[in-house]
Amino acid sequence: MTTKERYDGFIRWFSQHMPVAESELQYKSPFELIVAVILSAQCTDKRVNMTTPAIFRRFPDAAAMAEGTVEEIYDLIKSISYPNNKAKHLSAMAKKLMSDFNGEVPDDMELLQTLPGVGRKTANVVRAVAFHKPSMPVDTHVFRVANRIGLVNNTKTPLETEKELVKNIPPEILSTAHHWLILHGRYVCVARKPKCEECGISAYCKYFEKNSSSNATNVKK
Repeated sequence: MTTKERYDGFIRWFSQHMPVAESELQYKSPFELIVAVILSAQCTDKRVNMTTPAIFRRFPDAAAMAEGTVEEIYDLIKSISYPNNKAKHLSAMAKKLMSDFNGEVPDDMELLQTLPGVGRKTANVVRAVAFHKPSMPVDTHVFRVANRIGLVNNTKTPLETEKELVKNIPPEILSTAHHWLILHGRYVCVARKPKCEECGISAYCKYFEKNSSSNATNVKK
């Protein structure tokens, strides 16, 4: 099967079965989203969603957070992984939004990455989710699933993976495809034991194809 056929099958199946795919992080504004995404690094969306309501009540916007202290932020996020670093990042991020962007989250990739705590993946998430810009954030799920299915061929870095996916997925569905890959990786194509028997795209999957061939060979022996 060619890579193009895998992409066609992947896009066709998800377009039919998951036409609407969205972030599981809960937010009401670009500011709330960027806070949630910073908190979600090496932490589950479920845990973040349990934590953010209190944060957003205390700090509804960049101005409020910029006025708060790192200690105040820490107290609200201490149940999240790496709270010390994240509290410092959030405080500095809010201050920079106020000093450089009039309190508004920018939608430009380069400008987003000037914010403390915001790397390429976080910037891509904000662009894709808050501003509906064609973007392909690559987290561990996207990286694993794209390689396992065969949408990319043994890419070594998130950036390499991103470039391959951007090249092969139409821009108008790129951000939605990001959610397809994340949700598929989170619930079906899980890291240790992928649930191939539940998978709707196994017919287009390099991993399934390879394992099926191996099993058939073992049965013949």
